[in-house]
Amino acid sequence: MTFMVVERFRGGDPVPVYRRFRDQGRLAPEGLHYVASWVTQDLGRCFQIMECEDARLLERWTARWRDLVEFEIIPVMTSAEAQTAVAQKL
Repeated sequence: MTFMVVERFRGGDPVPVYRRFRDQGRLAPEGLHYVASWVTQDLGRCFQIMECEDARLLERWTARWRDLVEFEIIPVMTSAEAQTAVAQKL
């Protein structure tokens, strides 16, 4: 499964997040895979694509960051997958 993870840095401060990432890495449990990420120009939010077979891995990962980041996790699919899903209804 693929997930869009929207991270909002608590207090709008990215420094503690990047400090922990520098010192400890992504802290993702085995089986949770980072695909790509983008950060807003004001450094207030990060958008990540993550993949895993067990969504509970996302819970374990976000628990390690929750003191610094607020998370919104959205299951997503590619445009091609959406087209296939919708094609049956056309």
